[in-house]
Amino acid sequence: MRKTGMRWTLALWLGIAGVASAAGVERHVIGDTALPTPSAPKPGLLLMGGGDRNYEAIRWFLGKAGHGHVVVLRASYAGEIGEEFHNDVGGVASVETFVFSSREASTDPAVLASLAKADGIFIAGGDQSNYVNFWKGTPVEDALNAHIAAGKPIGGTSAGLAILGEFLYGAMDGGSLRSPQALSNPLGDANTIERDFLRVPLLRGVVTDTHFRERDRLGRLLAFIAKAETLSDGRVVIGLGVDEDAAVAVEGDGTSRIFATTPQSGALVVRGGFTDVQQRGKPLRITRVDTVGAGTGSVLHLPTGRVEHAVSRQSYAVERGRLRELPASEGVPVVLAIHGGAGVERGDLDAAGLAEARAALETALRAGHAKLQAGAPAMDAVKAAITVLEDAPMFNAGKGAVFTHDGRNELDAAVMDGASGQAGAIAGVSRVRNPILLADAVMTSSPHVMMVGEGAEAFAKTQDIALVDPAYFRTERRWQQLQRALEAERKSQPQASVLTGDARPYFGTVGAVALDVDGLLAAGTSTGGMTNKRYGRVGDAPIIGAGTWADARCAVSGTGWGEYYIRTAAAHEICARVRLRGDDIRVASDAVIDQLIPGAGGDGGAIALDADGRVAFPFNTPGMYRGWIGADGVPHVAVFREDTIALPDGR
Repeated sequence: MRKTGMRWTLALWLGIAGVASAAGVERHVIGDTALPTPSAPKPGLLLMGGGDRNYEAIRWFLGKAGHGHVVVLRASYAGEIGEEFHNDVGGVASVETFVFSSREASTDPAVLASLAKADGIFIAGGDQSNYVNFWKGTPVEDALNAHIAAGKPIGGTSAGLAILGEFLYGAMDGGSLRSPQALSNPLGDANTIERDFLRVPLLRGVVTDTHFRERDRLGRLLAFIAKAETLSDGRVVIGLGVDEDAAVAVEGDGTSRIFATTPQSGALVVRGGFTDVQQRGKPLRITRVDTVGAGTGSVLHLPTGRVEHAVSRQSYAVERGRLRELPASEGVPVVLAIHGGAGVERGDLDAAGLAEARAALETALRAGHAKLQAGAPAMDAVKAAITVLEDAPMFNAGKGAVFTHDGRNELDAAVMDGASGQAGAIAGVSRVRNPILLADAVMTSSPHVMMVGEGAEAFAKTQDIALVDPAYFRTERRWQQLQRALEAERKSQPQASVLTGDARPYFGTVGAVALDVDGLLAAGTSTGGMTNKRYGRVGDAPIIGAGTWADARCAVSGTGWGEYYIRTAAAHEICARVRLRGDDIRVASDAVIDQLIPGAGGDGGAIALDADGRVAFPFNTPGMYRGWIGADGVPHVAVFREDTIALPDGR
């Protein structure tokens, strides 16, 4: 019988495996391909470590496929996986297996038709170089990516898992790289890292490995990451190693759980962003790399690599191609740094006001530190600290916001998550008690980055964000500041600047940056803007890259004359110097805040934190409310330039 260009010799009985062969492919079918799919497929990703079948994990995958029709792809063996799925695990209408032996079959309409109709696709183990050679750049690649884009589940084991990451070890030289060889020359030809194959959004920036603990593959995964980062356009690459007896089941939103058939099996997350420069032909050298273990009780978030309820945390150094464990005392140093605004002068505060400000800074630090000590992500610490500052009337944010020319309070805020690159911002709101919480909701609960004014407040209602009467924000101190500014404006020329009448109307603002136990960074900034501002003016605080920025290596929150921070993209500029030039965080911060911004005519300050836990507090004004807290829980605060404040050394 001839069918769409393929020669089939198949007799199929319901529930009995059938076999057919054609040019470059062998087809095996079990079950009834004509049955309807019981329920609609849902997004899902199954990452199996390559050992004995994990039936609980497979049931999860088949459930994501709607218990319908699954296609298995492989380049060796036969239809055994299909029989196991159908007969041993059960709960699937049919399983169709294609065993490829050449690239030719990747263009056949019958194969492509089965892939297009599949409710779920599973890629078996074997030799991943065959998958790259047979499928990359062919209609099969297009069909797999279309399946993923349609929100249908895909999974793989061993080599089938290896090809799912954005970066993959292709074993294109016909061998299988071992850790000692990989560590001896990570940029060498034997480390064949491929990209531009499958597009799995939840594995963007990820390279995977399997049979992980059993075959001692941490060393080679580090080499994979090091070489992948030479191809990543400056992005941090995350490594994910899965043990043989484990499987990572990833929901559509990236939250993942571990299924394991033996007690100690799980997955290991390895965070890249290596600052050491590697050389071709030279052994791997890494000053520090952090790993986090995920077990059956953990929650793994992809593609960020964040792990809740981790089962292990271990840091390593690699010297001359040899891996060395670092003692726990040299582990990830949780750090939180905050500011309450630059521009403060001694004449602005009496002794009681100064003590009150210092106490508020310490309270904010302790609130954020409690989150970090509980293992919460950096963003939770940022929000906790900033909400305290927003509720304190002495700072220009939230309760203490300044007044516009029209006698209103218009509040702005932004947050950014360094691991994911996600951000949220709001501007021009007048009824949101804690703008930083609304900015976070924009980031986590909407497809947008910024919302403004009444629209932002309407969104706040849908998120149960507390709204207050505008009178909540009125403080006598801020009202008198506006009156002085208006009086000075009346006495000045008609074209007088909005700045007239208050020497520092653009100062204030609060912000926080944090490094959590997973080595991830976050930043947030909140402000009441500029005294006597007009026409809906918005400053730098809610502008991602200007007043707020976080990436995998650096987090910044700024405070000062916003127009200049916007023009220089100040927060991003600091982190760009860290990421692209390898500048120390303090060198980069000083260059931007003490040179670039004053050179353009502006002034202000910032807080900056790097992934090693080093903090910078640059400012070019007489004072800046500032502070930090580390693992010991002791707050360190300062206000004026001459105040001494010990800085964390990082790691």
